[in-house]
Amino acid sequence: MRYTEMVMITASEKETIELGEKFGKLLEKGTTVALNGDLASGKTTFTKGIGKALNVTKVINSPTFTILKIYNGDLPLYHIDAYRLENNDYDLGLNEYEEEGITVIEWPQYYKNYLPKEFIEVNFRHINDNEREINFISHGDKYKKLVEEISQE
Repeated sequence: MRYTEMVMITASEKETIELGEKFGKLLEKGTTVALNGDLASGKTTFTKGIGKALNVTKVINSPTFTILKIYNGDLPLYHIDAYRLENNDYDLGLNEYEEEGITVIEWPQYYKNYLPKEFIEVNFRHINDNEREINFISHGDKYKKLVEEISQE
């Protein structure tokens, strides 16, 4: 069930990272974030901002070929790229470690059977070469307040 929805526009890669950082500062241990959008729409760029908020020092890049990358910071950041899981029913064991940190899943439609009941969805859409429309949707009461808070930041 969708409870709260909010749309923001970023005008550059820098602004997308800054929005990810603001968003990341609001996240609590056990949060699952599902990022949807076309290739190069800003999903990994946004994740860099989340990592910045968690004080991750390693360079964050797309885990396309490894599927999962774990970054250490104030909380662990589990960065999943489920694109290669299309047409597979492969369980990464997310439930074994998701409560320990922040889980970010790119291409969640390929991992939907394993998403928790409650999560926050972030959809990215190209407006032009620089601008992105970023739509936050809460799935469950747990994330309703989070979507409201990001709009006030």
